[in-house]
Amino acid sequence: MRDPVMRAELRRASVWFGLAIATAMVVLLIQPLLLIFAGLVVASMLDGGARLIRRAVPIPRALALTIVVIGVVAFIGGVFYLTGVEIAAQAEQLRATLEVQAMRLSGWLSELGLMPAASDMSGLAQQALGSVGRVTSLIGGAIGAIASFVLVLVIGLFVAMEPRLYERGLQWMVPMASRDQFAITVARMARTMRILLAGRLLGMVFEGIVTWILLELAGVPMALLLGILTGMLAFIPNIGAFISGVLMVAVGFSAGPSEGLWAIAIYFGVQTFDGYVLLPLVARRTVDMPPALTVSSQILMSTLFGFLGLALADPIVAMIKVALERRSEQAVAAGFGSDDGPATAPAQDEAQA
Repeated sequence: MRDPVMRAELRRASVWFGLAIATAMVVLLIQPLLLIFAGLVVASMLDGGARLIRRAVPIPRALALTIVVIGVVAFIGGVFYLTGVEIAAQAEQLRATLEVQAMRLSGWLSELGLMPAASDMSGLAQQALGSVGRVTSLIGGAIGAIASFVLVLVIGLFVAMEPRLYERGLQWMVPMASRDQFAITVARMARTMRILLAGRLLGMVFEGIVTWILLELAGVPMALLLGILTGMLAFIPNIGAFISGVLMVAVGFSAGPSEGLWAIAIYFGVQTFDGYVLLPLVARRTVDMPPALTVSSQILMSTLFGFLGLALADPIVAMIKVALERRSEQAVAAGFGSDDGPATAPAQDEAQA
């Protein structure tokens, strides 16, 4: 052990063992880590609302944050107070309607020879509607989901109350020579998160309210519940829109052909306006991620970590992209490469490695 070569090898081995242990801890604690990240997402929303209020009215930050929290609680409480009974009844009706529509569709496909025999339809329908059942069960509220939601809100509120405290805590975990650059990266991540979530909330409110009003005018059943689900699922780009469209069309055709056609038209109209007007406006001021990257990350995160990973896939990828862009800027500033010209020798050697 006194041999300098042996001590050097042990130090190298400790790095690899430490990396393996850290990876194992992340795998074991991924659900709590995702809940903590969800709390940071909530904190970004609250902080963004407080900043927006302070732009309009010069008041202390604590007062602005209090106004935001009271407004959010009042909105959620008012929605469930005014429409709670109707939402609960429509949720059960939606489940039954989707099961009937799935059986009809599977029977039609079975007659065409595209599906197995009718004896297997019940099991296939239950498997196909598994994710829908999880979405609708969130409205009723399982104990575990409510507890996780409360924890996310508590973490988000504490972080939003004193964000500088937690930023300094993160900086203390970074080597002193890198703290200034780390602070710049964290600030960019926070700003990107605020703008990204502001765009998400704008899209959620727009899709939810417009879908509810148009479905109500078209005579589609359960318009209020479909509007709420559409707004909630709008937080998950691409996949959320597809799920809400399936729900809308299934419920529409359960009431009749004309309602089903209206549901299809409303779905495509709302999604077209959101995709070609709202999202480009938001993407100009935030991280513009390619659709294939977004869908791929959602597939991977949902497979690895379930519904929570699916919901947080977009913010996580956005933060990773900001960190990589910041790292690239630092490399260019240090003379290791250039975005406009050929890479220098160290960058070429690193690329080849």
